[in-house]
Amino acid sequence: MTLRTFARAALAAAALSLAACAQLAPVPDVPQRAGTANPPRSILYVGNSFMYYNNSLHSHVLGLARSAPDRERAAHRSTSLTISGSGIDWHDVAAYMKPDMIGRYSFVGDNEIRFNPPGRQFDAALLMDCSQCPVHPQLRPVFFEFARKHSDTLRRNGVEPMLLMTWAYQDKPEMTQGLADAYTEAGRQNRAHVVPAGLAFARSIAKRPDVNLYVADKRHPSMAGTYLTACTLLASVHGVSPVGNPYTAGLDSAMARHLQETAWETVQAYRR
Repeated sequence: MTLRTFARAALAAAALSLAACAQLAPVPDVPQRAGTANPPRSILYVGNSFMYYNNSLHSHVLGLARSAPDRERAAHRSTSLTISGSGIDWHDVAAYMKPDMIGRYSFVGDNEIRFNPPGRQFDAALLMDCSQCPVHPQLRPVFFEFARKHSDTLRRNGVEPMLLMTWAYQDKPEMTQGLADAYTEAGRQNRAHVVPAGLAFARSIAKRPDVNLYVADKRHPSMAGTYLTACTLLASVHGVSPVGNPYTAGLDSAMARHLQETAWETVQAYRR
């Protein structure tokens, strides 16, 4: 091999090495709240059917929180406000923030009504867009516009904005990277915490393709998909590992363990 040929080969190898490193590089700087001293004690979920399938995402997060070894760290109350098929621009977040309205009372125990302290009802709000909006050529700008508008509105009301990164369609796995990039960038622009549920879906499928995370439409989550999202949210927002949590949402224990581990691994990788 001549010196010139060797040099070209070395440069090509270096380029491949850099490309591989780029693929494995940490995500851009996104505010991470997991493990902080002030976890949200009340969360408003703002979204669509991806949230309300399977008796609502928030109910499974609460199930995990109540069963966690460190219950105090994960303890919170939550309210879900969803519109079928909605995009992030369909929601009037300013109206949701009116004091002493949404969230002013909770149902506890034997359907007993408990009135919450007056004033601001939520510490944080979890926002999401429609399933393809952040990567749709016409609706992508709307996603970034309303991620900013809603984040500003929430902060003016003393509420922390958070974003739920959604997942690719079952038959369009190429959506994963675009959704991850869009939500990560929106989080960076608005100093908003991002819950990497979409990346958890991709990791689970890579590890165990036999675990079906979708219903028949290949869009909405199966119970396993909702449970994976709930585990990811608990780990991401509260810094509490779901691994070994006895709450399984009725899933087989081995499947639940896989989803718990996948959620925890995803959050740790996303935070690097």
